Amino acid sequence: MNASDGPAANYTPLCYSINNPPFMLPPSGAVRFSATFSAVGLTSNLVAFIVLVNSFRKTQSRSRSFFLIFLGGLVVTDFMGLLVTGSIVVSFYVTHFNWRDVDPDCHFCNFMGMSMVFYGLSPLLLGATMAIERFIGINHPFARSTSMPKSRTVSMVLMVWLLAGCIALLPLMGLGSYHMQIPGSWCFFNISSEGSDLVFSLIFSLVGLISIAVSFLLNTVSVVTLIRVCCGQGGSQRRRDHEVEMMVQLILIMLIASISWCPLLIYVLMSVVTAAPVSAEQLMFSIRMATCNQIFDPWIYIMFQVSRLRSSLLKLC
Repeated sequence: MNASDGPAANYTPLCYSINNPPFMLPPSGAVRFSATFSAVGLTSNLVAFIVLVNSFRKTQSRSRSFFLIFLGGLVVTDFMGLLVTGSIVVSFYVTHFNWRDVDPDCHFCNFMGMSMVFYGLSPLLLGATMAIERFIGINHPFARSTSMPKSRTVSMVLMVWLLAGCIALLPLMGLGSYHMQIPGSWCFFNISSEGSDLVFSLIFSLVGLISIAVSFLLNTVSVVTLIRVCCGQGGSQRRRDHEVEMMVQLILIMLIASISWCPLLIYVLMSVVTAAPVSAEQLMFSIRMATCNQIFDPWIYIMFQVSRLRSSLLKLC
């Protein structure tokens, strides 16, 4: 359509070109579910962060302090992800605002799409980085402990966030695009088997799946090495206990991430490879599964800290 032949109001921004609001009003239970889901996740991550800070202050193990820094980065990522995306979703369910009126130029939709990608890939990349750190710490402890200060661990967390942020910015640079998703409460990248949307969909799914695969491979090698060390005669029993505890936590984090994220990552990959139409219900189910990762993760740290306190009290008695 020629711009001079019609009013500017008929123009449809890119983010509304596939799913154009307003949509049907969501069921009344949606706001309660979303609000409860977000509140439980935010509270759990806040408690976990306090637990990790207290553990970091008390720890005397260098390897454990590195591990706690990574866990802190993971908790901050999960907390901010729930805070940003959850507040938008709950606000939509409460007010039923029209995205076209609130965000006519797609800035808000692009921001939410970026947030979904950034806070989705960051935990997976952090999990892979933690697996690499534990692999080096267990198999080459002297090389790591003598040359890696705590500030470098913080830098590694920042680098992971930078990488996830760069990937999230790609649709704004023309590689892929963010679109409104049904039922109108959220935005995500367009899962398509055509053009730049195909490339970005492959980047998102493959980065996530490769991160999980790296975590699985390195954690398996680390567990085998740790079993050999624990069965040997040398080394400190206290150091072994710390290493075993960290590996158990890392394995649980990997398992939860795999169960939560693989359905979405595999669904995106299969959709673009087979050129199958995207099901809104299947996509929503996969997104909710992935979001569960942000709720279950902090309980790993909380339960392990409770277990440590209980063991200390038993020893005192």
